[in-house]
Order: sequence, then C-alpha cells, then structure tokens
Amino acid sequence: MRALVIDKIGHTAFQDVAEPTPGPGEVLLKVAFVGLCGSDLNTFQGLNPLVDLPRIPGHEICGTIAACGSDVGPEYAVGRSAIVIPYTTCGNCAACRKGRVNACQFNKTLGVQQDGGLRHQIVVRTDRLILNDTLTPHQMALVEPLSVGFHAASRGHVTADDTVLVLGGGMIGVGAILGAKARGARVIVSEVSADKTDTLKALGVDLVLSPQSPDFTTQIASLTEGAGPDVIIEAVGSPETFRAAVDLASFAGRVVYVGYAKSEVRYDTTLFNLKELDIFGSRNATRSDFEAVISFLEANPEVSDKLISRVIPWKDANAAFDVWRENRQAVFKIMIDMGGET
Repeated sequence: MRALVIDKIGHTAFQDVAEPTPGPGEVLLKVAFVGLCGSDLNTFQGLNPLVDLPRIPGHEICGTIAACGSDVGPEYAVGRSAIVIPYTTCGNCAACRKGRVNACQFNKTLGVQQDGGLRHQIVVRTDRLILNDTLTPHQMALVEPLSVGFHAASRGHVTADDTVLVLGGGMIGVGAILGAKARGARVIVSEVSADKTDTLKALGVDLVLSPQSPDFTTQIASLTEGAGPDVIIEAVGSPETFRAAVDLASFAGRVVYVGYAKSEVRYDTTLFNLKELDIFGSRNATRSDFEAVISFLEANPEVSDKLISRVIPWKDANAAFDVWRENRQAVFKIMIDMGGET
C-alpha cells in the first residue's frame, strides 16, 4: 500500500507501507478525502516540535468502512461512511477523569504523534468514528478542523450578547467564526491577508480588519463603544497576537488561546488583574463539537464550497505542501482526493 510520507524537512515521498488489519473493536477504513492542516504544513517545514520524522501526515480524515474486526457493533457495516476523530484518550489522566478527553495528557493525534491518513487504508477504533450518511466526503473532511474552532467558541462561553474578535482568518479561525456566529454573536476578524476578506464576509463576519492598519486599535474601540470585545479568540499563534488578545479584551472579558505560539511569549501581566480576565486554553475538540459542526454543515452545505481552496488528486499529492506554501495567503483548505493509485 502506498502512503505519502514527510521523510525530511521540506520533502515528501510516496512510500510502500504495510497494509493494516483491524483488531477487536476496530474497523479498516478506506480513506476518501484528507484535509491538510496547518500542523501538517508546520511538520513539513520543521516547525512542529510534537512530530518525529518520518511521518505520514493527515488527521482530517473521512472514508468508508472496508472491513471490521471482532467485537464491532452491527452499525459499523461495510460501506458505511465515517468521519474520524483523530485523537486518542487514555481514560486515566487528570483531563480524562474530568471528562475533558480532548485534552488527554497522553493524546496521540493521527499525523502528529502517530502516522496519519495520507494512505489508502487506515485502522481506526470504532469509538473514534462518527458515522454519517448525509454529508459529502469533502464536507466530512471539513468537520475536524471546524470542530477545533467550534470548541474554542465553546471554551469562551460565547453568547448572543457578545462581540467576538477572532485573531486570524485561517481554518481554525474560520471554525471559531462559525462557532461564534452559530451562538448568535457579532463577529469581527483580524486577518492580514486581503485575499481572504471576501470569503470571510460571505461566511457572515460582520467586519474584517487588517492588523497592519495604523488605526486598527481605534477601529476596535469604535466598534465596541470603547469597551473592547467581550471575547477574543486567538487563532494565529504568535507572541504578538497572544499579547494583543489581552490588550484588546474588555474589562471582565474572556480570552481563548487556540493557536500555538512558536516562541516564548512575554507579558506585562497588569491587565490580567485590572481587567479580571478569564483566560482559557483550547485544545482539539470533543465529540459534541464534531456533532455541532456536522449539524451546521448539514444546514449550510454551501459553506464547504467557500472554504475548499483546492482539491488535489492523490497522484499529485507529493506536490501539495509546496502548492500550499506558495499560495498560503489565499488558501483556506487544501484537500487530497484519495481516489485512484499513484
């Protein structure tokens, strides 16, 4: 079986790997579509400290059940379509004992701490699958990345009374936007790429601002009657945006960090106390977040067409990361169509 492997920094190659066999409680999934995530691109560029190379990337996975191991329920029939929840749970760490399994201390995400979905078949435990017969394959592959942003909106306790500022209009930011809009909030987005503005507005964003504008802070103040946004969701992952989230938040506001800063972040912590901020981390997504996104996409199927920037056939997947890197300012989501052979 062929797989696409990041074998060294800045390089991918098709390689032969062993064909998997499902064990008890597992199914063999024939992979249909895989979305590429920013974490995959960071791995390709040598910027993901959680990954050891070589690694098969890809955790935004959907497919059809091709075979079942023992002790699998009858609902997991061959031919059923499914979305993969790509995280593991140990059941014993502090997070799991508290029911927050998305933050499992010993999580091993597909494509990150273990090989991912850019291969024709993958073995998955049934408790890591969500069966779905309504979404198209490319919509199913959007569920995981949008779920991460939906989870961030949930962590921020967003309500219809809130003005939410999302820092970053990439796919995780888009998930936060849609999650906040689904809760009835007014949403403002800070995004450096002008190429994304029209799409962000088409998704229901009330206003898109450039953080490079000299009057950016003044605009935020004007839009919030001088108070600042009630909730700030940081989805960039830079020291500058980590600090900006605290600076821009309203008194008694909430800050949600879903981006990963690539270097040390230093704060003057005065505003933590003066504003009495609630500051939340946000990691991965829960099954309920996945289900919320599925319901959203079922009700709004046109959203997928706005977000999928390019579909690359499996035979050309070796060039996918270079395509993304060269067009990063305009890309929301690149997907690999796993049909066909190399």
